[in-house]
Amino acid sequence: MRYGLSASRGRLNLAVRSALTGSILAAAGRPVDAPVAAAQPTGDELLARLRSCEPGAVAALFDRYNAHVERVLTRILGLDPEVPDLAQEVFLQAIRGIDRVRGDAGVLRSWLTTIAAYTARHHIRRRASRQWLRPTAPQELPEQIASTAGPDVVEALGRVRRLLERLPVDERIAFALRFLDGMELTEVAGACEVSLATIKRRLQKARERFERLAAQDPILRGWQAEGSP
Repeated sequence: MRYGLSASRGRLNLAVRSALTGSILAAAGRPVDAPVAAAQPTGDELLARLRSCEPGAVAALFDRYNAHVERVLTRILGLDPEVPDLAQEVFLQAIRGIDRVRGDAGVLRSWLTTIAAYTARHHIRRRASRQWLRPTAPQELPEQIASTAGPDVVEALGRVRRLLERLPVDERIAFALRFLDGMELTEVAGACEVSLATIKRRLQKARERFERLAAQDPILRGWQAEGSP
């Protein structure tokens, strides 16, 4: 099985995005999307209960959106062992700032996405300042990946993740949300708290930087060639 990079448009194609997100999350034992139980409150009810500090509201928020928050964090950070703790931090910040949420329950997901992106940015910078940041070597990926993908795919995943870690933090976050998580441009702009024009420029820079880095890698350079029309 081959997963290629499209050099013509400078973005990961659907196959690579699937490998970097769905497959990795499944290998890590994390749900991609958790179904909402029928007994859970509606979105509007949940938001009202959160604003009223009713018992059980925080647990209901966590149950409904934890899979989404962990997915966003994993798209940006990769298989970081601190993702569960960071997700908890996201929810704590959300609860503390729930009075700042404006609008109906539909904003809860985007509100949590914005906090998750901010939390991931802070985590990356904190690791870098303490020299904790180091690329994930191919052999450090979960063993389950090897059972569903060949060694070349495992190797490539590690290489792609290393390239992403070399992007400036704001470009890395935008790139991950857009090309790995598949968010719409307006969603990415909202999560990064910038204008649509700014996020387009940021994504263009990230894409071009990623292409240049990939062209220097003997493995990914070959895949770029295969992905070209």
